[in-house]
This record gives sequence, C-alpha cells and structure tokens, in this order.
Amino acid sequence: MHLPVMLREVIQQLQLEPGLVVADGTLGAGGHSREILKAIGSAGMLLAFDRDPMMISLAEKTVCGENVHIHQGSYIDIRDVLQRHTQATGRPPLVDRLLLDLGYSSDQLADRERGFSFQTEGPLDLRFSTSENVSAAHWLATANDSEIVRVLTEFGEEPFADRLGPAIGLAARRGELQTTKDLVRVVEQTVPPAILRNAEKHPATRVFQALRIQVNDELTHVSTMLNQIAPEVLAPGGIMAVITFHSLEDRLVKQAFRQKNVWQELTDKPLVPTPAEIRFNPRSRSAKLRIARRIAEN
Repeated sequence: MHLPVMLREVIQQLQLEPGLVVADGTLGAGGHSREILKAIGSAGMLLAFDRDPMMISLAEKTVCGENVHIHQGSYIDIRDVLQRHTQATGRPPLVDRLLLDLGYSSDQLADRERGFSFQTEGPLDLRFSTSENVSAAHWLATANDSEIVRVLTEFGEEPFADRLGPAIGLAARRGELQTTKDLVRVVEQTVPPAILRNAEKHPATRVFQALRIQVNDELTHVSTMLNQIAPEVLAPGGIMAVITFHSLEDRLVKQAFRQKNVWQELTDKPLVPTPAEIRFNPRSRSAKLRIARRIAEN
C-alpha cells in the first residue's frame, strides 16, 4: 500500500483553510488529497490530476464529493481545466494552493506489468499511461547509441553511460530487450564486477530512472509547470509545495523558486522526512519538500 510522503509537513506548510481552491497535480492513491479535503471543507474545491488511470481508479474510492474534480492527464493541463471550470462556475481560473509530489507510487512499483521495478520481471514499459508516448522497449529499439548515452547521463547521472549505452542499444536492436530482467542482465554484464559487488544501489536503479524520465518526458513537464504554468494559475499570495526524490527534479524546483520576482521561498532549506517516517516508510528517505509563495503582482 502506498503511503503519502511527508503528509504532516505538506498539510502544515500549505496553510490550508476552509473554502480554498487546491490543485493536487499528482493524485496518486489520494493520500495527500484526502487530508486536503478535510482542511478545505465543503466550501472548498479540489482539482486533482494523474496521468495513470490505475491510480485514479484507486483514489476515486476515497477522494470523492461534489467539490472534487479528478482529471486523467498531466498537471500541465491545469490551465485548460481551470478555463473550463471558469466557464461552468464563474470562478476565476486560479488556485489558492498547488501541490506536486514527483515520486511514483508504491502501487505502480508493485505492478509488474508496468515495468517500473528492476527487481521483478515484467514488460519493459515504464509509462505512467500506456496511451501516451512509447514504451521503454520501443524507445530503446529505435534510439541510436548516442541518444541512449545522453539519456543515461542526463537523466540517470550514470557514470558508466558510455559503456552501457552501446551495450543496451545492441541488445535492443537484436530484439533482446523485452522485459525488465533482460535490461538488468545487460547492465550486470556491462558494469565492472567490482562496482556491481560493492555498489550501495544496484546499477540498474539509475538506468531505470533515466528511462522512466525519458519515456514520460518528466523533466519537461516539471520545468514547464514551474516556470510557465504555476506562476499563471496560482493566485497572488498562493502557496506551492513540491516534493522531489532526486537531484534533477530538486535542481529545477530550487532554480524556479529563486526567481525573486515570482516566488518567495517559505523555508531556508528543503524540509526532509523525520527519522521516524523514514523508519516507517523507507521509500521517503530521499524526499525533499520545497515551499514558496506566489508574489503578489505590482
């Protein structure tokens, strides 16, 4: 079962109150949204987004009500959704609070048919929605070696990208990369044995991260939201909270929130999970929470 990360801190930092309009850009299993609904009450409104129809089906069981509007799609669709709500309700196309939890769900990880985990065998897919883009297996089969090296370097920060890229590319072109275990096998055969024996994390961790980011275009979505969409849809004085799980995401959030003419950072440093939360939910250990207030326009 998926546990919402840093739930207490998120609810506290968003400074929720009855009647607010809140957007949860990454609904997941609905853990954050359920608590948001309690705080904003029936006078408030929740807009929730998720690209994964499986996660929406899970969340809809407990995140529901006349003031709840769930949309299958990316959080970058929020402008269009708000415009439709404005036409229907007369409300301004703005939200008072905005939350992004950029991690993927334990439920997604546990579903071997999705291919998110290198520890179980399943199709090499890695998409949040199978109706979007192409699978990781398809992308690898059509990418050239230099493209694979670039993705492993930029999105996985993989030190052995120059070795892994050509090896993965060759296996893909031969039709030998159909499952998660096929890819793990190539990684284990390519990375130096000493690294494989002594690494704190299995080398496939970075490879799977890089491919997931690539096939879902994750960093483009994050950057577009932070730099173009959030400043437009968040009401002046509104608060945005973003949970990241790796340095690439966190760097984008940090850079965006340091635009002093747009954002006022509400914490000097990112908040991190308590030791107690990490013990109870080890998946939270790499989380960072950054919060900023939208500067009122002059």
